[in-house]
Amino acid sequence: MRKYIFFLKYSSVAVKVVAWIILLLGLFGAITLFLGADPNNPRWLGLVILVSYLFLFAFLFLIAKIADILVKIIGLIQKD
Repeated sequence: MRKYIFFLKYSSVAVKVVAWIILLLGLFGAITLFLGADPNNPRWLGLVILVSYLFLFAFLFLIAKIADILVKIIGLIQKD
């Protein structure tokens, strides 16, 4: 069990970083569509992009939090 703690800790950090990057890219894409930077796409598409990227961010952040909880559980089990 001890060998998984290292992997879970660093994969949790990596997934959180990726989640924040995805959120920032989604915000940037949604803002550019809201402002009308791309005349070929309607402005309401920015809302669709924002909602989908928010969902992806929440999903990845949830996975990272579950990994953090697993690290704590494994640490508590090993103390006994």
